[in-house]
Amino acid sequence: KGVKGGVWFSLIDKVYRPSTLHAAWQAVRRNKGSAGTDHESVKRFEQRLEENVAGLEEELRTGTYRPRPIKRVYIDKLGSKEKRPLGVPVVRDRVVQTAIRLVIEPIFETQFKSHSYGFRPNRGSKDALREVDRFLKAGYTHVVDADLKAYFDSIPHEKLMQEVRRYIADGRLLELIERFLGQDIMEGLSRWTPETGTPQGAVISPLLANLYLHSVDAAMEAAGFQMIRYADDFVVMCRDESEAYKALHQVQQLIAERGLVLHPEKTRVVDATLPGQGFDFLGYHFERGTRWPRKKSLRKLKDAIRAHTGRSNGTSLCAIAANVNRTLKGWFEYFKHSHKWTFPALDGWIRRRLRSILRKRSKGSKGISGNMDHLRWPNKFFREHGLFSLVDAHMKLLQSSMR
Repeated sequence: KGVKGGVWFSLIDKVYRPSTLHAAWQAVRRNKGSAGTDHESVKRFEQRLEENVAGLEEELRTGTYRPRPIKRVYIDKLGSKEKRPLGVPVVRDRVVQTAIRLVIEPIFETQFKSHSYGFRPNRGSKDALREVDRFLKAGYTHVVDADLKAYFDSIPHEKLMQEVRRYIADGRLLELIERFLGQDIMEGLSRWTPETGTPQGAVISPLLANLYLHSVDAAMEAAGFQMIRYADDFVVMCRDESEAYKALHQVQQLIAERGLVLHPEKTRVVDATLPGQGFDFLGYHFERGTRWPRKKSLRKLKDAIRAHTGRSNGTSLCAIAANVNRTLKGWFEYFKHSHKWTFPALDGWIRRRLRSILRKRSKGSKGISGNMDHLRWPNKFFREHGLFSLVDAHMKLLQSSMR
């Protein structure tokens, strides 16, 4: 019922159903987030929750709902001096977008390919990384390392809506999605309407972005290529150089047909068995049968550690260690499958920063060479003060895997 030839009709009533809107609200509430252009916070929206949800239901049912402008903000990119633009929709729009996602995501999920891992239920970057490892071990060592240029900002709206219409024929829902794509963006006193792209920060952006590249996934699979994709980041695993260049040509053509651009300087074919010819994917660098954090990932970690270990930090060593530990444990959880020599160098670098703090605080340090710091404050000293050790954590991981 409501489906004909794989196309879904009569979906808008599922979006404005009170149970859907309340489930959407709970998701928005969990994610928190800042207020949008109307200055209404999540907490303030909740104070009049039933009234707000009833109002959304009425507007969606009668077709009078109109999205409000998105607030453009910029967030720091760790490991870089650049800032990343982010769109902050108002809370009511986040609720409606989440309701739309709850209704249409299961439809798209039945179509998406198994080698697409980004922003999907019960899938993630670790699954994609394991798949890369599996193909490398199976001899797929020639790799198309591709980089899409400004993907989220450059998706053509009409071409995207054509993909949506392949599966959805509810005119009112289609119109609502189009309205979200055409939401005005406000930055300071400026206001403009985007002609391309899905705003990063919008709830339905990742789903729509996945849908737009789904046809690329399908075409590459049909041509016999092993593509592994996480959102706009993907690699194609090949057995030899000839196959890799065929895959590169194919993906270049598919991307161009969709009005997108591959970054010419960052898209290449590599032989991952050769020194210096590895590739980066999802924070890791792959080369010669192993992987380790790529340079940018290390810069991000060090920037985060530096924020807690300035020489003028006046808090106790235990408090500093606790802050550092929070960063290190999260980082290790993701990068724990790196080559073993990744961890000693980082442990040593962190201890040197802490010794520098202790040296500055120590009254008797004047005239004493900094080379003596490791004798005054040996590694055991930091372990006793609760500092998390990447080397120790990796050793425990190896021991547990051998049981």
